[in-house]
Amino acid sequence: MSLPYVNRSEAGRRLAEALHDYHDRHDLLILALPRGGVPVAFEVAEALEAPLDLMLVRKLGFPGHEELAMGAIASGNVRVLNEQLVARIGVPPEMVDEVIEREQRELLRREQAYRGNRPPPEVRGQCVILIDDGLATGSTMMAAIKAVRQRQPASVIVAVPVAPPETVEEFRPHVDRMVCPETPWNFGGVGRWYEDFSQTSDQEVRELLGRAWSRPLASLSDKQ
Repeated sequence: MSLPYVNRSEAGRRLAEALHDYHDRHDLLILALPRGGVPVAFEVAEALEAPLDLMLVRKLGFPGHEELAMGAIASGNVRVLNEQLVARIGVPPEMVDEVIEREQRELLRREQAYRGNRPPPEVRGQCVILIDDGLATGSTMMAAIKAVRQRQPASVIVAVPVAPPETVEEFRPHVDRMVCPETPWNFGGVGRWYEDFSQTSDQEVRELLGRAWSRPLASLSDKQ
């Protein structure tokens, strides 16, 4: 079987083609979900000549089954929790709080590691495109949407290379536009649709952000 994407960079170039109609917008802001979303978003930002920044989000995994998400947290003290699933599985509140506290520490660590003293981007009034390398349940992206909405953007677009069709449909009411080139019915996980889905390192994130932040952006008059 030929997979849709060689790696995250190639997926980003494909995603940029699907987003080409945003190229001439002067109010565009690309926000990547680290770590895997950064190589994808970098290619989109390059193609659209748009600024790139981060939306820091952490999945809240069930204790002992961390791959299963019970929710997510995002910058700005945003918390999205699947209360029904937590109650059904029977995770006690103190254990949920413990997971949140641990992931909050990691969120702060990444904020410092990736951004240093750089201030967060201005979101108010911007057309924001949130990008990750794919969606499964989508809990982390839902937290990202909630966090961005709090900062009063003009619009919010979610763009990912691959996701199951039911997740794509679930997201449509929450965003102004949902862009996903590949929606396989036999999804089975994001990594299944990449030839190379090796983990993105902190160093790679810093390098790509450094390149994006040093690139001169098109002026307002150039895009009007």
